[in-house]
Amino acid sequence: MRLPITPATTLLRELRDEVRQHNRGGRVMIAVDGIDGAGKTTFADALAEVFAEDGSAVFRASIDDFHRPRAERYERGRRSPEGYYRDSYDYATFRRVLVDPFREGVQTGGTTGFQLAAFDVVRDTPVESTWTTAPRDAVLIVDGIFLHRPELRRLWNWSVWLDVPIDVAYQRMALRDGSDPSPSAPSNTRYRDGQELYLKEAQPRTEAAAIVDNTDLAHPHRVFADYC
Repeated sequence: MRLPITPATTLLRELRDEVRQHNRGGRVMIAVDGIDGAGKTTFADALAEVFAEDGSAVFRASIDDFHRPRAERYERGRRSPEGYYRDSYDYATFRRVLVDPFREGVQTGGTTGFQLAAFDVVRDTPVESTWTTAPRDAVLIVDGIFLHRPELRRLWNWSVWLDVPIDVAYQRMALRDGSDPSPSAPSNTRYRDGQELYLKEAQPRTEAAAIVDNTDLAHPHRVFADYC
């Protein structure tokens, strides 16, 4: 089913076509990155729908389904920005049950199973293992924060960074989560400063294949940054 033509779907189709220029077949892994409140999940869902228009087998995952247990996430302290950046996610499990077997499916003709989620952060417990298979040609779109960390950036065939002003992002999170809409609120320090650590260390805007200004959800637009 083809989505209606809108500014958002027009951009998404342009991005899809860009990915397909360099990845005609096989297994393709795409990252949708951005700060908290950038609109990553909605954008990734819509991108998956656009890929599906051309008959692609598309799978969706979120790094939020690969959290580490609460005790490990808060080992540096409940309010630690460094803990937020460095300890939130179980990247070893992410690679072991999703990334590596998804890639291996090309060699095995699609018979290797992969797991799209591993941990329930609300219940603070692993989820029951559910293994999925895919055809030889398939697309995996992963959304979440910190996806351009140095140890992750080589995983992706293509990636996008969603640019959103911090005040807009925190207003969105306030509506979604009931959090304080002010980025400078003490309750937001862990998350705001953890993101700053990530931005300084990983330089995701430089590493991403594309930058999209997602301030207006109905009218996202491509940004071409000059790093010279």
